[in-house]
Amino acid sequence: TGMPGTGNPGYTINAEFNDTKHRRGVLSMARSPSGPNTAGCQFFVCHADAQHLDGQYTAFGKLEQGYETLDAIANVRVAGPQGSTPVQPVHLHAAVVLPVLKQ
Repeated sequence: TGMPGTGNPGYTINAEFNDTKHRRGVLSMARSPSGPNTAGCQFFVCHADAQHLDGQYTAFGKLEQGYETLDAIANVRVAGPQGSTPVQPVHLHAAVVLPVLKQ
């Protein structure tokens, strides 16, 4: 109901920090700057290594394929006050969640 990208689904999820490093292709929960237990419905995919996020955001997955799509999204033209808003909307139309294989 709000501005796209602002979140607030009406609930929050507590942080679950782990040993997964924020490297290229890692999926992690977005959250509010007000604290670690403020995640909800948004996530991000790391386009590059981002070790400053380790222990600050909950990493929960990794791309198995689709790095060319990740690069295409990261390279769209942007504008706006922070220089990070895509000029044309970017939509994720499908994603496949694979089970974790225990070793």
